[in-house]
Amino acid sequence: MGLIGKVVVAQGGGPTIVINQSLVGVVLESRKSTQITSVYGAIKGVEGILNEDFIDLTMETSHNLEQVGLTPSSALLSTRDKPDERYCQELFRVLKAHDIRYFFYIGGNDSADTVRIVNDNANKAHYNLRTIHIPKTIDNDVVLNDHTPGYGSAARFVAQAFSGANLDNRSLPGVYIIVVMGRNAGFLTAASSLAQKFSDDGPHLIYLPERTFRIDDFLKEVKEVYDRYGRCLVAVSEGIRDEQHRLIITKLVDKIGRDAHGNLELTSNNFLLGDYLASIVKKNLNIKRVRSDTLGYFQRSFNGCVSDVDQHEAREVGEKAAQFAIRQNLDGSVVIERSGYYSVEYHLKPLADVAGKTRVMPDHFINPAGNNVTDTFKFYLRPLIGSGFPSAYRLQAPRVPKILESE
Repeated sequence: MGLIGKVVVAQGGGPTIVINQSLVGVVLESRKSTQITSVYGAIKGVEGILNEDFIDLTMETSHNLEQVGLTPSSALLSTRDKPDERYCQELFRVLKAHDIRYFFYIGGNDSADTVRIVNDNANKAHYNLRTIHIPKTIDNDVVLNDHTPGYGSAARFVAQAFSGANLDNRSLPGVYIIVVMGRNAGFLTAASSLAQKFSDDGPHLIYLPERTFRIDDFLKEVKEVYDRYGRCLVAVSEGIRDEQHRLIITKLVDKIGRDAHGNLELTSNNFLLGDYLASIVKKNLNIKRVRSDTLGYFQRSFNGCVSDVDQHEAREVGEKAAQFAIRQNLDGSVVIERSGYYSVEYHLKPLADVAGKTRVMPDHFINPAGNNVTDTFKFYLRPLIGSGFPSAYRLQAPRVPKILESE
């Protein structure tokens, strides 16, 4: 028998297209239980708990919850606060006052660390509280998970963006460099590879944080592709690093800020990376038509590009979190494990095994040369982006023989 009391659910870190499906899963599953007296939503993550800023989701209609589930970004708003012991003591004052016995936090590896800290301090304070981390991140970098909710939809967006960019680059050839999110893991940048259909399709070059980025090699590879096709489409992660493992982007600005968890805040400056790479191509390769773009925040919450698989799994992972906590009286982090092609299972792992850790692209997903990805990665990714993925086609009609040149 689980605890009797209230539930509080919150969302942390960057938003995703399907994060609200997990929220709805927790709320609807929790409301089924007679042990739960109310379900609260904390506005702006743990900051909302600290400020006693709650909405009563017990009073929300199921219909409206379902509509919110279909809406991108964090319905409860978000934060990157990292609680310490004193912060947690204040949290417990609020939790006790409201008789909250279940804490669900939807977020990435930093949010898992927040749940671990809250759980550890609850145990020290002898406060009976069930704490569950629900995974989400477009970076796909939460350990022990085959993949995380949010990634499939963001990967779908990236793949479609590069499919369009490839068509544009083929129509009016040149060098086109696009910067994609990914501080430490290249999963999202690698998703650009699904734009490759014909043998000369881009992206022709894909650069990931997991491999050393050398300017000389980059220029050489761009030249080789350009000489072969008369054009070159490049996908590059914002987190690429040099031989000393220093972020390339840190060489371009005087100072980059860090969030409460110590992560460099790259996205506000990553347009500089594209501009820098474009400038060195122009300067060194004497190619006239060179440009760069940065996908930025569009990857996280673009409403017109949702994976149905991603939506379904985001809902289920929220439902399973409520079942683990309320029905089984457990703490932990919910993880997704692939059990076939294509099916998944949901398991609960200790918070300490997930919190604050980062998963990166495994070697067998990256070409041995360090550039581009393997077919194994594409096989891994394809079911995650969902059904109805659009495909680009080309005119196949034969060329008409020239008359004037034959005379």
